[in-house]
Amino acid sequence: MSLDADLIVDRRRMRRKLTFWRVVTVLVAIVAVVGAGLALTGQRGAITGGPGGSIARVNIEGLIRGSRPRVEALDRLSRSSAKAVIVHINSPGGTVSGSEELYDSLTRLRAKKPMVVVVDGLAASGGYIAAMASDRILAQQSAIVGSIGIIFQYPNVTELLKTIGVQVESIKSSPLKAAPSGYEPTSPEVRAAVEAVVKDSYDWFRGLVRDRRQLDPATLQRVSDGRVFTGRQALEFNLIDALGDEQAAIDWLAKEKNVDPKTPVRDYPLSPRFRDFPFLRVATLGLLDAVGLTGLAERFKELGAIQAVERLNLDGLLALWHPPASN
Repeated sequence: MSLDADLIVDRRRMRRKLTFWRVVTVLVAIVAVVGAGLALTGQRGAITGGPGGSIARVNIEGLIRGSRPRVEALDRLSRSSAKAVIVHINSPGGTVSGSEELYDSLTRLRAKKPMVVVVDGLAASGGYIAAMASDRILAQQSAIVGSIGIIFQYPNVTELLKTIGVQVESIKSSPLKAAPSGYEPTSPEVRAAVEAVVKDSYDWFRGLVRDRRQLDPATLQRVSDGRVFTGRQALEFNLIDALGDEQAAIDWLAKEKNVDPKTPVRDYPLSPRFRDFPFLRVATLGLLDAVGLTGLAERFKELGAIQAVERLNLDGLLALWHPPASN
């Protein structure tokens, strides 16, 4: 009996040691992968040489939200020796506050460096707000531009709750607190309060378009009803300055800003984080599976999925465009 007990204790000790060394192995391997990634990044940076003495290429893609690292990166770029900046935009917009923050950062950058925006595929709503910070806006003929407007959207599940017999009770300090709510019908007072907020932000957006693009009242009225335009249509309404790509941007910088057209164009990342290295996540999952920590690997995957959902969770007023869903 004593021998069996000693055997069980020894097995537990061995299991603990094995788990310990597995974890150590994973950590060492992750450090090695990170080191290799940073080394490769450093080599790439050495090849491109950074933005100094070149034209910096900045990419604005996807949903726009507030980002302190992006603000700081653009501020560093404004103090660099870059000769000019080409901003590529491919974004449907995002939050109004995030778009305004990006516009302000690009405006400060434009005050220090010649800047051209190239709309690769989409500069709608908040994406167009960002584009207007530039000295010049170029777009492909088939690009989507515009969607000048603000939206505040929320689901209302009142009828669904009635159907399943659920009632949400709330005690408020005032009728407009935490309103609108998806758990109760929207009262006229709540709707009026939200509409006032939307209208105020919309007036700011329209005023920005009017001043930056120098539109007369009739044209402003026509382009600010929320619709989108192709690049060719946007040119007709003066929402952009010309049709073209990055080469056209370089040609304009050479002609109007005396930038040598042979100046190299080099990428300037706005968020040089480990999330920019997708191989790191794949390598980590593979290592965890390889050493038998499958449960931890699954948890790692779950956390990644949760973070992806959180990135898509945009709160507040939106300057955002998306194609309508089919019926």
